[in-house]
Amino acid sequence: MKEQYGWIKTGALILGGTLLVSAAIQYIYLPASLDTGGVSGVAVLLNALLGLPLWLTNTVLNIPLFLAGLYFKGWRFIRRTLAATALMSLELYLLPEIDSLPHGDLFLAAVFGGLLSGVGLGMVFSAMATTGGTDLLGALLHLKIRHISMPKLVGIIDLVIILAGILVFDIAHGLYALVAVYITSKVSDWILGGMHSSKAAYIISRHSGEIARSILTDMDRGVTGIHAEGMYSGEETRMLYCVVSPNEVPRLKQIVLHIDPDAFVIISEATEVTGEGFSGGNPTI
Repeated sequence: MKEQYGWIKTGALILGGTLLVSAAIQYIYLPASLDTGGVSGVAVLLNALLGLPLWLTNTVLNIPLFLAGLYFKGWRFIRRTLAATALMSLELYLLPEIDSLPHGDLFLAAVFGGLLSGVGLGMVFSAMATTGGTDLLGALLHLKIRHISMPKLVGIIDLVIILAGILVFDIAHGLYALVAVYITSKVSDWILGGMHSSKAAYIISRHSGEIARSILTDMDRGVTGIHAEGMYSGEETRMLYCVVSPNEVPRLKQIVLHIDPDAFVIISEATEVTGEGFSGGNPTI
């Protein structure tokens, strides 16, 4: 039953995510002539040059990539990405043509296109899939070009496509396309990790035992003691480590500073926190 629920959740994420990405391409990027890289960017270029439908270009360009991925990586690697790509092609074909953002407003197109596609891609990535295209091409190239990371390879490919878009359209469109890509990247990262973000606290104090007991009892949060040594003084101490939700940070600081006003406290971001009292991460299926 749990495994079945996992597949339903994964399918819903891929379906919803690809629908948002398709809507961004169909209703925002295409009317604004924004080439944001990837196969979708090539589709926008070919639509402007030859009038080819987005769904057709997306399908045709991904076929050889999937065949290569199947040969080099195997079925388990590409099955979810194949489903996401097929859904995107179908959605681009079925989505009706309607008036979208005001034509020529590149700023709105970059911002709202980046937001929409960022949320969509974050949902797809959280289902451990991609929308194919340059992500898949980057993974395949990485098999031969090991000294360059896969994200860098994907970035190089997308940059080449965006530069081609500058030649077809103009520099302004290319610059706004970069803005859209940046927003998409940040939003998708937030969807993957930020929605479940927590705060990690590192506490160094001579009263670590009393602080730990207070956190355990007053906040009902776990605390880990880590052996540490001050490299200047040579003094051995115990550093406390605990993870709390963002709204618990003020209470944590209040407890620590009440017990030891001289305590050294570091608060940092902690994403993808799973375990008792927390939820997040990718679906396990």
